[in-house]
Amino acid sequence: MDAHIKLWIISLVIGLVVIGVVGFLLHLIKSTAAQIDDAAGRIWTQGKLTANNTIQIPIFLTKTNQVVGDIYSAAVNIIEGSAAIKQHAEGCPGCPHCILKHHKS
Repeated sequence: MDAHIKLWIISLVIGLVVIGVVGFLLHLIKSTAAQIDDAAGRIWTQGKLTANNTIQIPIFLTKTNQVVGDIYSAAVNIIEGSAAIKQHAEGCPGCPHCILKHHKS
């Protein structure tokens, strides 16, 4: 076989090997890019969900503050009522007025 034909065949084989390696590397790059795109999409979705949840915080905080205010007002009324009962009990030895008033109620 002539040297030029051998050189040409060797060049073709080397070219095919290089094309195969480049094709394989491009496939790896494409697969990695798809994985990155998928991960970025999931991160984007979670970020939007988190942002949506944090937008709701002021609404929930306002409602929580209203409920806490109501609980505080009720607690103050209970404390004032307890103090009035204690004050009356300390000065009342079971007076007839209190006993009769209690039975009428």
